[in-house]
Amino acid sequence: MRDSVLTSLVFAGALVAMSTQAADTCKYRGDLDERYCDENHDLVADPPKDPKQWKNPPFLLFTYSPLEDPAVYEKILENYVDHLKVCTGKRIHFYSVLSNAAAIEAMRSGRMHLGMFSTGDTAFAVNLAGAVPFAIRGDAKGKQGYQLWTVVRVDSPYQKLSDLKGKKVAHVSPSSNSGNLAPRALMVAEGLVPDKDYKVIYSGRHENSVTGVSTGDYDAAHVASDVVLRMEDRGLIKRGEMRVLYKSPDFPPGSMSMAHDLRPELQKKIRECVLQYHYSPEMVKAFQGADRWWPVEYKRDWEAIRKVAAATGEAFDRKALDKEQDKAKK
Repeated sequence: MRDSVLTSLVFAGALVAMSTQAADTCKYRGDLDERYCDENHDLVADPPKDPKQWKNPPFLLFTYSPLEDPAVYEKILENYVDHLKVCTGKRIHFYSVLSNAAAIEAMRSGRMHLGMFSTGDTAFAVNLAGAVPFAIRGDAKGKQGYQLWTVVRVDSPYQKLSDLKGKKVAHVSPSSNSGNLAPRALMVAEGLVPDKDYKVIYSGRHENSVTGVSTGDYDAAHVASDVVLRMEDRGLIKRGEMRVLYKSPDFPPGSMSMAHDLRPELQKKIRECVLQYHYSPEMVKAFQGADRWWPVEYKRDWEAIRKVAAATGEAFDRKALDKEQDKAKK
């Protein structure tokens, strides 16, 4: 219900509030939607040229793009949200969305100001919603990463990727890096072509994919390694219940992103508040020992993700997102 109401508001707002910036002369846009401009070539949307379009809202709407159960993470992130309230001097409301597309559309419409997006969603949010990624999680050693894992039940007969031909394999969602884009790019070299060699079934969430393998609904699943570890920590699956057939190179974890059109002073304050925060014990446990945010540059740190998409012939644009969302509904 929340998603349907939000989507209606998004499209209504889009009709009323077409960006003036799109009508301006823009010397370079790159892969960004036509309403955004990237004249400094950093691959993210520039602030509006007209200061009158800079936003300084009385409250900030914050969301966590749902890799797993949003209600669980609303509780885990309570201390973090409280810190942002005090540090920024702004009221902050946690808005729970039930799909990745809804989170992206919420920021595109101007209703969402801050968001934690998954890796693949970050790239879509940058191009379609004017999101500016500025931090990713890490610890004292540096930024944290994760891998694409292809998992099966430990007692399954499948010992190598080629054993999955003709089987039911869970993908997460169209915009997910490890749950869809990376498998489509990387499995071909391993002799396994999604949609051709096996039936792709979209589960909606990494958690659903892992649970589906556990219950036998899927023969295997492509998921993010950190989600599997979190599910073990929370007792949602038993340790050792999953066997990993494939591990990819490391990818960056999801981003903390803000809207491109917030007032520059507010953007600076948000960055300062996020980067000075030390995770609560609940967050440290939930994010595999990560205890802080590290600054990130989208152009550099998401290069591998863009290459994965390019290898599949996909682009992080509206057409690709709509096409894959249609597939996911079937």
